[in-house]
Amino acid sequence: MTLPSHAEIVVIGGGIIGCSTAYHLARDHKADVVLLEQGKLTSGSTWHAAGLVGQLRSSASITRVLKYSVELYKGLEAETGLATGWKMTGCLRLATNADRWTEFKRLATTAKSFGMDMQLLSPAEVKRMWPLMETGDLVGASWLPTDGQASPSDIAQSLAKGARMHGAKLFEDVRVTGFTMKDGRITAVKTSRGDIACDKVVNCAGQWARQVGAMAGINVPLQPVKHQYIITERIEGLANDAPTIRDPDRRTYFKEEVGGLVMGGYEPNPQAWATGLPGGDVPNDWEFRLFDDDYDHFEQHMSQAIERVPALAHVGVKQMINGPESFTPDGNFILGVAPECANMFVGAGFNAFGIASGGGAGWVLAQWVVDGEAPLDLWVVDIRRFSSLHRDRDWVRDRTLEAYGKHYTIGFPHEEYLSGRPRIVSPLYE
Repeated sequence: MTLPSHAEIVVIGGGIIGCSTAYHLARDHKADVVLLEQGKLTSGSTWHAAGLVGQLRSSASITRVLKYSVELYKGLEAETGLATGWKMTGCLRLATNADRWTEFKRLATTAKSFGMDMQLLSPAEVKRMWPLMETGDLVGASWLPTDGQASPSDIAQSLAKGARMHGAKLFEDVRVTGFTMKDGRITAVKTSRGDIACDKVVNCAGQWARQVGAMAGINVPLQPVKHQYIITERIEGLANDAPTIRDPDRRTYFKEEVGGLVMGGYEPNPQAWATGLPGGDVPNDWEFRLFDDDYDHFEQHMSQAIERVPALAHVGVKQMINGPESFTPDGNFILGVAPECANMFVGAGFNAFGIASGGGAGWVLAQWVVDGEAPLDLWVVDIRRFSSLHRDRDWVRDRTLEAYGKHYTIGFPHEEYLSGRPRIVSPLYE
């Protein structure tokens, strides 16, 4: 298929966010959309994502975005004919201390205000739902029955097929090499196969989003971080509809997969991907690739997981996945129109919940691109929340690693970050 010379909207990146954005632009707005992927669809970080889909966040708008993802994934296979691996297993979040239990009680109230049925369960009820779990240290658990899990690559491919069905044109093996700019706007996208004149650009390039943005003078403060999980052999007695588990006090998560478990976690000492390239750039040819297994670093999660699910001590590991994911300095993803360029929109930095966010993020981003303003109150993820400080690569790396380490910590009110100090100080500081 020949690359067109003009498109109304060019979407850069063929992971789940780019495919979802192209799908919604084509389906909801009948837009003239071209999607460009430098390798193959899903080949960046989508293909190795764990695929847990949770919905509840502290922001009503972000929760609505995630709820939309679930509704979309439920019906996508019927529309496109491609399976998505969607299973509404529900999710158990475990509490082992009074502070965590207080947090869950507050979350349950928040969930109710968002129209979600989150229940608080006793350890005995958790044991009945998940017999293989050690529950002796639990105070209780929260239960959200509409959470679930999905196959990341399958969902992205299903969205891609849906986008094509509604008229979008998707091109693989086309690398963006720059932009033609005029009066602070992009007038054309330069690629390895020729230029495309366009009205708007949507940067959904994942861990390359910072580099793509920089070509147009835009700052997208991301840091690729190594994230590991394992897939085990079959575990006797594990139900194929077992709820997903988040065990935040042990910093781990679990989901059933082909009779075994996927298990990973968020360690307090994460490892940034030091690529060795100038400015920490991600290599262009990183396609369907992983890092070497690092069991020494992963051991902290393994020991905690075995205490929670003792059967793990007696089962083999089928595969370890150790891949880079894009994280941000405040743990929230990045959406919206870049302040430095009036017609580049960004959807990136999903902090390892891109699958949960993908459907809804594509929906609101498509609306944003067409209308020029956010359809919801999305300030918490708006790219304009960043300052000139976020152009400092070292500062972004240090703050992002701290945010990663806080992924499962209790969100105490007014808690401050410790990294990156004393960068901004008051006149009274000595």
